[in-house]
Amino acid sequence: MPYEILIGLIGFAFASSVTPGPNNLMLMASGANYGLRRTVPHLLGISLGHAFMVTMVGVVLLQIFDSYPVLNVLLKVISAAYMAWLAWKIANAVPPQAEQVTGTPFTFMQAAAFQWVNPKAWFMAITAISTYAPQDRGIWIGSLMVAGVFAATNLPSVTVWAWMGVQVRRWLGTARRLRVFNVTMAVLLLGSLWPMLTH
Repeated sequence: MPYEILIGLIGFAFASSVTPGPNNLMLMASGANYGLRRTVPHLLGISLGHAFMVTMVGVVLLQIFDSYPVLNVLLKVISAAYMAWLAWKIANAVPPQAEQVTGTPFTFMQAAAFQWVNPKAWFMAITAISTYAPQDRGIWIGSLMVAGVFAATNLPSVTVWAWMGVQVRRWLGTARRLRVFNVTMAVLLLGSLWPMLTH
């Protein structure tokens, strides 16, 4: 991969990974509710799951979407419904009178699977492959190169959000404050659907 392309890909991967989106909002909520250590599987699931998604987008899915555009619409409907359910789950992580957080953080496989219904993850994968995949290396090698660079950049970027959630936890010492925080995160997660639904 040429040096200029590599620098551009790292810049895109960092900018798209570190900015607010469904993954980062959920990581912040997880860090605040469960702490950084229990959020590690969620972090790894995002980075490695998205890397796998980038590879598959490069090898297969762009061709399928070109042939069957209705599948793209179907994916958007499924994504919106699933993210609405996740928002409800986050908002209800702490019952009004609870002393401790209920529920469990995302597992590695749940976080990896979530990438397939995350509109921002799709945008990142399609843009990375269509813009930065080297054309002279073949579909598989080019896709794997982009996925590897993306994963290496993505993990530290999203970890920042989980860490911020842990820091916020210091100010969320009561169930009431934590409930307000969780509902706010849920509303923001729903708000992150707006660009997909209006595009």
